[in-house]
Amino acid sequence: MADLLIELFSDEIPARMQKRASEDLKSLVTNGLVEAGLTYASAGAFATPRRLALSIEGLLDASPTTVEERKGPRVDAPEKALEGFLRGAGVTKDDLEIRDEKKGQVYFAKITRPGRPAAEIVAEVLEATVRNFPWPKSMRWGAGSLKWVRPLHSIVCLMSREDGAEVVPLDIDGIVSGNTVWGHRFMSAGSFKVTSFDDYAAKLKQNFVVLDPQERADHIWHDATNQAFAQGLEVVDDKGLLSEVAGLVEWPVVLMGEIGEDFLGLPPEVLQTSMREHQKFFSVKNPKTGRIEKFVTVANRETADNGATILAGNQKVLSARLSDAKFFWENDVRTVERAGMEAMSAPLAHVTFHNKLGSQGARIARIAALASDIAPIVGAEAGEAATAAKVAKADLSSEMVYEFPELQGIMGRYYAKIAGLSDAVADACRDHYSPLGPSDDVPTDPVSVSVALADKLDTLTGFWAIDEKPTGSKDPFALRRAALGVIRLLVENQIRCNLIEFVMLANRKRTNLKSFEMLAASLEFSDQQKKQRLLDAYVNDELAEVEWELREEEAKVLVELSETGKGWLPANQEVLDWSKSVAQDLLSFFHDRLKVFLKDEGIRHDVIDACLAMPGNDDITLLVKRARALQAMLDTENGTNLIQGFKRANNILTQAEEKDGVEYSFGPDVKFAETDEEKALFAALDTASAAIKPAMQAEDFTAAMSAMADMRPAVDAFFEAVQINTDNEIVRRNRLNLLGRIREICLSVADLTRIES
Repeated sequence: MADLLIELFSDEIPARMQKRASEDLKSLVTNGLVEAGLTYASAGAFATPRRLALSIEGLLDASPTTVEERKGPRVDAPEKALEGFLRGAGVTKDDLEIRDEKKGQVYFAKITRPGRPAAEIVAEVLEATVRNFPWPKSMRWGAGSLKWVRPLHSIVCLMSREDGAEVVPLDIDGIVSGNTVWGHRFMSAGSFKVTSFDDYAAKLKQNFVVLDPQERADHIWHDATNQAFAQGLEVVDDKGLLSEVAGLVEWPVVLMGEIGEDFLGLPPEVLQTSMREHQKFFSVKNPKTGRIEKFVTVANRETADNGATILAGNQKVLSARLSDAKFFWENDVRTVERAGMEAMSAPLAHVTFHNKLGSQGARIARIAALASDIAPIVGAEAGEAATAAKVAKADLSSEMVYEFPELQGIMGRYYAKIAGLSDAVADACRDHYSPLGPSDDVPTDPVSVSVALADKLDTLTGFWAIDEKPTGSKDPFALRRAALGVIRLLVENQIRCNLIEFVMLANRKRTNLKSFEMLAASLEFSDQQKKQRLLDAYVNDELAEVEWELREEEAKVLVELSETGKGWLPANQEVLDWSKSVAQDLLSFFHDRLKVFLKDEGIRHDVIDACLAMPGNDDITLLVKRARALQAMLDTENGTNLIQGFKRANNILTQAEEKDGVEYSFGPDVKFAETDEEKALFAALDTASAAIKPAMQAEDFTAAMSAMADMRPAVDAFFEAVQINTDNEIVRRNRLNLLGRIREICLSVADLTRIES
């Protein structure tokens, strides 16, 4: 057994690529070794800004000799078939063995492959790995043809055993393998030789290199939080930044610096975003006030002045960055104070959202109208919801969001408060984009909920109307995320609504546009460009700005639309059918996303299908409630066995109804019951029906499912003791009708025919 150490030493590897690169190195090398017959006990991969390292323990000294038996053609097969088999197996005819089989005599070959030394295999696998490494971006340097993310300087490939270590001979484009390692770029005394992985890791640390990225991250966080705590402050948690900074340094030195007094009045999010994006600084806040007051930076070396010069340089650069942020903030504040949020949002009328869906301004008008309609259903005041929708995206035209797009919504809340708008409206500006993902918080304030729903529904209906749907893994407009956002908003706020009605409300403008397109198609223009300009003007709510020479009756309708800006054209049946088709297709998309959403809760897809088949499947909250209750029932022994009993009853009924040409759904009579088990089933069905009917009316699915599951013992006993297809035709019909009652009761709760066995 041997241990293997590999190090690929280069110029700085971008931090974002290091984790994936270390994982790729491990998988490529270990997979290659195993395929060649070399097994191992364990492997670990590491990355620093200047090196990828791999440690493999318990590697075989050589691959084992293998013997493979391969079946060939029949003895009487054509000569060419035999020649092909001999070439493929790498043997001669004299090496073949003839065996008798059912279809005649057949050639067999035994192929022996001798084992190979581990060093030989390691050299081949490592060279193939280096030459074919899957960097997202790579480069060539000098006169060689080798590609790497940055110029590759040296390769360590060392096999160590109890009796010593040996370098695995390897030469890749002039880079010869060895056992020489380089330490920190500035702090190390130079190169040194290693004999094993433990020796390698220890000597690296002596030469100011921390090999393990997690150890570097832990050190950074520990020092940063300790320094902040000593001053009564807290470091703002940022796991993404911590991982990135750990990939920028080999010897992390944590330094805390001051933020200029002039910038402390900026919103905390502005300071945090500016420092994170431009400088890779951690924000340090005062827990009592929430203000960002200091920053933490991580240097890559120790200095004689304990980082004073580094901090001075960082503070100088930070001051310039924050001066820009302060300038943007003050300009935006002056705009809002002078003219309000409406002035800030005015430029959005000239910003295209999508060439087929109009401007951001037109979109905001649609969202405001829809939010006003949704508001009463979610418990918001319609006027306040419309106001919030009109200003929610105003910050998109602000200088601050132009510089830091990730602050959209956050800045909107600040500007809304400065403009004197209510807390509900200001919160809607910030929260209407949420939820952005499965773990993102869901807004709960009614105004925020109404605007968030309107925003997402407008997006979905718009792209559905122009047939820009997600396909496969492609979803350029994040429509899956928008649909999941609608689902979470409805479910987590327990909003009861018919989603199809919401979709039709959001689709009003599309319906009107479809009618408008038909009207435009009937107009006699001198060229198609004029017709297209008319449609574009309608999409962007700019009809009043366009003059046309139209027939009197057509001009009348257009002028009406121009004056109201919101008028609806009368929709014919073709347009209404189109709108309903779009809405139904979009509802199916919601159902697909709901399956993904509920799958994470452990709810099976067939359970959801069983609930989707019931009436009211566009009430997402009701649908989820039913699915959760059905899954909970199936997770019990009674529930599982009842499903089998239902399926048995349904199968018997289906066969009997097909054979007899009648439907067995008429009330069975207990007076024809001949056995105690039969009578017990009558009683159990009466009890279940009496409990299920009011439970379903009250939408208490848990109680309904429980009552249904309670039928299980009686159903099982009935099937064990009673023969359905008896010779007495009256008794047979009565028993089939009894099965029909089982089916009726079960199907009143969910379509159990869709549940898999």
